[in-house]
Amino acid sequence: MTKKQTNGLIVAAIIFVVAGVISVLTNALASKLNKKSEENAANSLNSFMDQLYGSDSLALSDMPQAEDFIAVVPVEGTIQASSGTNGLYAQATGYDHDLLMKYVDKLIDSKNNKGIILRMDTPGGTVYEADELYLKLMEYKEKTGRPVWAYMESTCCSGGVYIASSADEQYANRNTTTGSIGVIISSYDLSGLYEKLGIKEANIVSAKNKDMGSMGKPMTAEQKAIYQAIVDEAYEQFVGIVAAGRNMSVDDVKTLADGRIYTASQALDNGLIDGIKTEEEFDDYVKEQSGVSKFYEPKSGAGYLSQIFGSVNNVKQKSESEILVELIDRIGSGVPMYYARPYGE
Repeated sequence: MTKKQTNGLIVAAIIFVVAGVISVLTNALASKLNKKSEENAANSLNSFMDQLYGSDSLALSDMPQAEDFIAVVPVEGTIQASSGTNGLYAQATGYDHDLLMKYVDKLIDSKNNKGIILRMDTPGGTVYEADELYLKLMEYKEKTGRPVWAYMESTCCSGGVYIASSADEQYANRNTTTGSIGVIISSYDLSGLYEKLGIKEANIVSAKNKDMGSMGKPMTAEQKAIYQAIVDEAYEQFVGIVAAGRNMSVDDVKTLADGRIYTASQALDNGLIDGIKTEEEFDDYVKEQSGVSKFYEPKSGAGYLSQIFGSVNNVKQKSESEILVELIDRIGSGVPMYYARPYGE
């Protein structure tokens, strides 16, 4: 083989190797681009579905990323477990426990967040959810060292007072109704009505107290004592939370915690709040204290379709069964609550 032929083979081999390397790199790049394209398409689809049906991510999608802000955490309506905030019939307003918990978690990780305002307008609610949000706010304070302020609007009673106790300072509007520090378990005895209607409740139980709280049977003294023990335990926890939040003794709180409501001026005189301000005065005070002028509040997590169908669901005529279910919900289901029953309910 001549030298010229040898050189040709070497060049050909080099070209073959280079072509192979280029082919491998090209295929890898194409695969990566395809995967990226698929991910982008999936993300776009998810974003589109969020816009239609709603999600917590949609509600928090506009949180500031490059500007310092004070986060407004709205505690509005009855404090309770979230009941399907996404979907066609999701509500655009009201208390959303799952969203608020995720919101505070996100604030803990935010470098631009400089504090929290709790905007309170609630009669209270369930013990579990009130305590869970309270503990999440205390976690926020412990991990970030940032301040929390509470502002009471029209109503901040019972579980609302419990949650507001996480704040470093608490203020109220002069027309606020607050207090109602206590615990309630609601139940009705309809056995007399059942008897008149010829209805008898029949429960197959494993033990005598398994059906306690049933509306079709009178409650026994033992069952009342069981419920009272639950209420007393939750009450002691409530009083301890308020005492810690207001820097008061447990005994002093108990003198105020007989379940009664207070006006803003009465609450101030009794040390339950730090002052009375209009909303504008309170906002100016927070801006002055924090040196931050931007406030951020999550938008509704409801999508376009859920807003439309949710509105329709609100105005549609209710069936007798729906009315009965709502009645049962209102009169109680044996769940302990930090709740102030509105007058006349």
